[in-house]
Amino acid sequence: MDDLDHRLLALLRGDARESVASLAKKLGVARGTVQNRMARLQADGTIVGYTVRLKPDIQEQSIRALMTIAVEGNQVDAVVKALRGEPAVAGLHSTNGRWDLVAELRTDSLTSFDRVLAKISRTPGVLSSESSLLLTTFKL
Repeated sequence: MDDLDHRLLALLRGDARESVASLAKKLGVARGTVQNRMARLQADGTIVGYTVRLKPDIQEQSIRALMTIAVEGNQVDAVVKALRGEPAVAGLHSTNGRWDLVAELRTDSLTSFDRVLAKISRTPGVLSSESSLLLTTFKL
């Protein structure tokens, strides 16, 4: 990935519904260039889908949690790739210290939360994990 790919991805993160023409104009390239880059990024698995972001408090009944993950050896990239396609993973961050990754999880029930925990724990390369439910969010 080069600088143009990174800039394109940044724009798509801001608004994945933005038109190709608008993206091309902002990037200073032809529409065909944007279309080809997006097709390549989808084909190589960099872009795994498009989604809607909701305000954190819009789904009062949802289960929210943070999961810290220790990864075996140098398998962080493989684990990240596996978790990118998981709908319950709302965010994924690398970190330092005891844990290698922190996943923000959202599900609609404790049953589905339990399924997600089991699935992530069985992901090749995941050595161990620890989860904490988020109970109350305080405004700063």
